[in-house]
Amino acid sequence: MSDTLTIGVLLFEDVEELDMVGPWEVLGFWAAHIASSPVQVLAVGSEVGVVRGSKGLGLVADHAVADAPPLDVLVHPGGNGTRALAKDTVHLEWLRHLHEQGTVLASVCTGSLVLAAAGLLAGRPATTHRDYLDKLAKIDPSVDVRTPDRYVDDGDIVTSAGVSAGIDMALHLVTRFGGSEASELTRAGIQYEAPEPVADSGA
Repeated sequence: MSDTLTIGVLLFEDVEELDMVGPWEVLGFWAAHIASSPVQVLAVGSEVGVVRGSKGLGLVADHAVADAPPLDVLVHPGGNGTRALAKDTVHLEWLRHLHEQGTVLASVCTGSLVLAAAGLLAGRPATTHRDYLDKLAKIDPSVDVRTPDRYVDDGDIVTSAGVSAGIDMALHLVTRFGGSEASELTRAGIQYEAPEPVADSGA
């Protein structure tokens, strides 16, 4: 078994750009500048080539799902494109296969809706974009929806809230796989300050 940690970041049509690019920056900075053992971050798509994000940015998948190397982690972004993926039986079966093979599945924003559609969040704690929490519960009522959390780590599945929360989740993944010092060095290197918790406005 390779001692390289291989992380795939999924690309698809109408992906939310920051859902993908935020974790890519965190994980790529860690891999290039901080990690004490080999880490590779790969852009994976249904096929090799360019996809268009929801804001029109062209993004290049260098590896197709069919011939990508074994993944230790898959980051599954959200975006408008998840609506089609949640009904794509081939994609859902691929996610189930990765899960069975021991790949850690880490979703950003509405990426968790696709994991739920694949049946992978049944009976588990999870979160998603705040505007889609009800939809997550509707897809699978057994999900323990964690409304206030920026991310939820449930072992082999990690979910995060909307868009920018993917950065927080990616830093958590660095902590998990590389340690707290590596995570702090990565955070400082990209000059990212985590948002302050929202104060309770109740009486």
